[in-house]
Amino acid sequence: MAYDYKKEYKEFYLPPKTPQLIQIPPMNYLAVRGQGDPNDEKGTYKASIGLLYAVAYTIKMSKMGSHRMEGYFDFVVPPLEGFWWQEGTHGIDYSHKELFQWISAIRLPEFVSPEEFQWATQEAARKKGLDVSNVEFLPWEEGLCVQCMHIGPYDLEPETLQRMEAFLQQQGYQADYSPTRRHHEIYLSDPRKAKPENCRTVLRIPVKQK
Repeated sequence: MAYDYKKEYKEFYLPPKTPQLIQIPPMNYLAVRGQGDPNDEKGTYKASIGLLYAVAYTIKMSKMGSHRMEGYFDFVVPPLEGFWWQEGTHGIDYSHKELFQWISAIRLPEFVSPEEFQWATQEAARKKGLDVSNVEFLPWEEGLCVQCMHIGPYDLEPETLQRMEAFLQQQGYQADYSPTRRHHEIYLSDPRKAKPENCRTVLRIPVKQK
């Protein structure tokens, strides 16, 4: 049976609907950086998602070809994730999506080294005819965070974030944004198929003690 990170690490991917503190270990990602409104049909956000999945499935399906990755195990491709920020803004201002800076990401299995990543991008480019030069191997270490499950439309996320901020105040913590610690979202629902009111999104904020 394929290894499913969502099931093996429920504490990271299936948190409760009430805020909780959690320590997140270092992880490696496939990543594409960009800027602009993710809903813009002419923007680069949706294209970045296609590139990420092209490389992720190249890694997953390498078992069918002649290339053998040391330590390979079959896995369910993890969900799409995103790190978000706006220059000069504490947190996220949803009223100005055109100012978004973002990193789209998909978690990599532990056996994928930078060398295997290079092979996968070259193979995806060769087989699918894609320009994957913007896809990068991204190590990321979040550390201490507060997270919560948001159920509903993306535009209502501020309501959940307010509850998370209130929880931090009560616990003696505060948000700790920096170039290596960003507002983080994990998308458990496909917005093309799920009704907006049923969409599940993990919201995560890096924190520190006051």
